[in-house]
Amino acid sequence: MSNIANWSYTAKATIWRVAGENEYGKKIFHPPELIYCNYGLDSAARLGDIGTGFIIKNTFWTEYALANEGDFILIGKFTELDPIRAGADEIKHIARYADTFERLADDYALITGV
Repeated sequence: MSNIANWSYTAKATIWRVAGENEYGKKIFHPPELIYCNYGLDSAARLGDIGTGFIIKNTFWTEYALANEGDFILIGKFTELDPIRAGADEIKHIARYADTFERLADDYALITGV
């Protein structure tokens, strides 16, 4: 972990990475992993063809590089093997940012809604 990430990524989150699918197309997950991060919540009302909808998304900033779209994430430490039961949200988008100061590890924004 870079020196800057060491003081800025002090929160913990649990991530469930997708390992594959079973014969019925249901996702199979690796055991939950604890990552260090920081996070924020954003919400907005969107007007569509059938009315207004409310969108909530969490963004997790981290140096954790193994996350993929389709994985699940939740603020805090959890041992539940099923991310749905734990209340986790699916990662919908990932943005990558350079480690501007030390060039040790890139930073990522894991976004649960778009």
